[in-house]
Amino acid sequence: MKRILCPKCENYLSFDETKYSDGQSLVFTCEHCGKQFSIRIGKSIVKVPRKEEEKLNETAIQNEFGSIIVIENVFGYKQVIPLAEGDNIIGRRCVGTVINTPIETGDMSMDRRHCIINVKGNQQGGIPVFTLRDANSLTGTFLMNEILGEKDRIRIDDGAIITIGATTLILRVPER
Repeated sequence: MKRILCPKCENYLSFDETKYSDGQSLVFTCEHCGKQFSIRIGKSIVKVPRKEEEKLNETAIQNEFGSIIVIENVFGYKQVIPLAEGDNIIGRRCVGTVINTPIETGDMSMDRRHCIINVKGNQQGGIPVFTLRDANSLTGTFLMNEILGEKDRIRIDDGAIITIGATTLILRVPER
């Protein structure tokens, strides 16, 4: 199954791409807003729809400050999002919400500003220090199935499993 994003309302539509051949054009009507739009099936290089977001595959990320692997439990779609030094505000991508680590998701139980992973670089060139905290989310932030308190600041390491809403994040630290 392949997901496409409606250009008007930014909701996802799914279809089975195996039923179509390369070069074929498909027309969709969004069930949420009624917008009609078309796509072309094929192996062409598609431009990233949003300049501010850079989605890369897991092996391509050689980020200095690590990354998070996002697994949306409802659909099982995976994203790899690089982390930056400082506060990485994580939440559901939504028009008008300014966060530096947006997740493309239909998971409405994830807040627009759900949690924050702070990355502090190591002056000796070692592995950075990662700290997790909740951003006053409605459903809470879980680390290894334990809910974080309102004022908790928890240090996390490689492989830490974080749950926000119905979505799982896995921390990957950079190799040194």
